Amino acid sequence: MPDPTAGSTRHGAAYKWYVLALGTLTHTLVVAMPMMSMPVLFAEIAAELELTLVQVGWIWGLGFLTGIVTSLLGGALTDRFGTRRVLVASCCLAGILGALRGLAGSFVSLAAATFFFGLLPPVIPMSVHKTCGLWFPRAQLGLANGMVSTGMALGFMLGSLLSATVLSPLLGGWRRVLFCYGAVSLLVGLGWACTRTTPTPPEATSQKLSLWSALANVARVRDVWLLGATMLGLSGCIQGTLGYLPLYLRRIGWPGAMADAALSAFHGASMLATIPLALLSDKLGTRRRVLLLAACTLTTGVALLALPGGTLVWPAVVVAGTVRDGMMAVLMTLIMEHRAIGTGYAGTAMGLVLLFSRLGSLLSPPLGNSLAALSPWLPFGFWAVLGMVGIGCLLRVRESS
Repeated sequence: MPDPTAGSTRHGAAYKWYVLALGTLTHTLVVAMPMMSMPVLFAEIAAELELTLVQVGWIWGLGFLTGIVTSLLGGALTDRFGTRRVLVASCCLAGILGALRGLAGSFVSLAAATFFFGLLPPVIPMSVHKTCGLWFPRAQLGLANGMVSTGMALGFMLGSLLSATVLSPLLGGWRRVLFCYGAVSLLVGLGWACTRTTPTPPEATSQKLSLWSALANVARVRDVWLLGATMLGLSGCIQGTLGYLPLYLRRIGWPGAMADAALSAFHGASMLATIPLALLSDKLGTRRRVLLLAACTLTTGVALLALPGGTLVWPAVVVAGTVRDGMMAVLMTLIMEHRAIGTGYAGTAMGLVLLFSRLGSLLSPPLGNSLAALSPWLPFGFWAVLGMVGIGCLLRVRESS
């Protein structure tokens, strides 16, 4: 595969590390913290808006509905118009639409605000990971993707740890927490507006395919569809678990702060393990086998949560969380290194894979939450089964680079 950073030396060798730092902060402040604030704020939101547990599941999953469309279209737009332009627009719009959730006064209005906010978060990680592919050579690509994924894990941890127990009391309620995250997203968008032009991948200099031509090229790659099916199962497993865990722990008698801390432990374990997992894939020279290890570890952790009584919550969240964001870093690297994709089609391919990921994230929370009426631990069993479905699809992927 051609080195996508061959033309980037005119920007200065050190500048790519600034871009990497900004990409890491984007994952932390624009995507992860606003997203993971919702599960820990749900108790406060549900009490004020009088929401049922199933309605909470729909709110958590609904943000992924519009992402089904923008995951695909956003990736193609990134390939067509460049990562910098897309990141400026998506960060600013995410700030505005995310803040609108704080104006909701009922289930319907919160669902509508969440629906429109869901347009933007899928586009941002694709653009950030493709930016890594454009600025960093293949020898450093796993590390770069690992670092921005660590930023995502850090944001997930901080969002779950601080949003309900620190920011909500400090700022005066869940609405102002969402307003605060919106303002920060606008500032990050301004940061991208001030960055230098992203290097152009060599394979994109000779032709500029239309959005539909790029989609047609990527759709012919069998492994893209298999990876999409993999992420449908694994993302459904992850998002269902994360949205339900704080409510489940409160339901079985855990104090609110301890329930939020368990969710934070999930993301803390992920943050610590992301870069080592990405470096392991670099050292072994295989992305697929590392992904299989990560998927099995994640599914095992969620299955442990299904044990009645919450007896193994702490080891379960650590086991499941260890691989969450590292798995995404390795997945994105695998897509960009595929000889039929490269950096020229990376955004489109990631978009197609993440389309299935968002579909799983949309459907699994309400489906799993509905099983809580039979037993509070049963949703975790359902999500563990989804994880096993993802593993089955991943076994059929052929590593190609």
